[in-house]
Amino acid sequence: MSLSTLVSEGMTAVTDAAEQLGFVEFRSTETSETSRTMSSFSANRRIVTCLLVNLLSSICIVFINKWIYVHYGFPNMTLTLVHFLVTWLGLFICQKMDIFSPKSLQLGRIVWLALSFCGFVAFTNLSLQNNSIGTYQLAKAMTTPVIILIQTTYYKKSFSTKIKFTLVPITLGVILNSYYDVRFNLLGTVFATLGVLVTSLYQVWVGAKQHELQVNSMQLLYYQAPLSSGFLLAVIPVFEPLAGDGGIFGPWSLPALLTVLFSGVVAFLVNLSIYWIIGNTSAVTYNMFGHFKFCITLVGGYLLFHDPLSVNQVLGILCTLAGILSYTHFKLAEQEEGKSRLAQRP
Repeated sequence: MSLSTLVSEGMTAVTDAAEQLGFVEFRSTETSETSRTMSSFSANRRIVTCLLVNLLSSICIVFINKWIYVHYGFPNMTLTLVHFLVTWLGLFICQKMDIFSPKSLQLGRIVWLALSFCGFVAFTNLSLQNNSIGTYQLAKAMTTPVIILIQTTYYKKSFSTKIKFTLVPITLGVILNSYYDVRFNLLGTVFATLGVLVTSLYQVWVGAKQHELQVNSMQLLYYQAPLSSGFLLAVIPVFEPLAGDGGIFGPWSLPALLTVLFSGVVAFLVNLSIYWIIGNTSAVTYNMFGHFKFCITLVGGYLLFHDPLSVNQVLGILCTLAGILSYTHFKLAEQEEGKSRLAQRP
């Protein structure tokens, strides 16, 4: 069996499993069985659609950003600022089209969420700048266990032993993919560690704030996007030039500006889908899906661009996919067990 066929079957299995919805909390209702089934099917379809949007837009944004950096030299943090400004503009247009209704929020209640986003962007970029790709990817893989630790310790959320054990093949898979490119240095390790901690907090808070403030993904992002933009705007002059070559007000060509604007539109889809996925599933589920995207990116590079793919990387991809499929299977089993318990109640 070829690698592409195996990955295709893995994608199909993940999608089929997601369609059974092991990630949405089951609530008993007094409606008929048919009504519950139709409602569940509608929710399943939305989650699968959002996962596919996130998959396609996340892969697309990587290639667009790489093109912008290589061919135009556009500054990194400024590009992130553009992404969040376009995200807010997109949400503003959606609000005017009555796609959602803004909910009044106290900025003080989301200021840490906005700050954590800035830290997540800054430390992730610094980690990539000061580490090899292998070390960077290995550090990112540590986000999932840190999220589980945070949710278990501070939010009293429990995870079964089976779910925790699915982290083993996933982490092993990332290590196999990154083994020959892992190089440690003190400064890079500090940035990678801070990046993992801040990213984990950010992803946990994205879900927690939606439940705490009783808002949906659009309502929360509508306030967080401009607030994060303001924080980024305050620190950009420290790290990047404002004028001249490579500055935000530099002599950029029309193709460069159009490409940056297009990347902002794609980033809008990425940001919105991230918030929606975490709000309707969990930060752990989103991270599991992130590992799946990493595998797809590696295989896509091999199939489309003939990037070298070693035996270790193939084994790493298979280990990671095995962990993701195991996670999906155990979540589905726990979901069915929960349904059975509720059905047996008098």
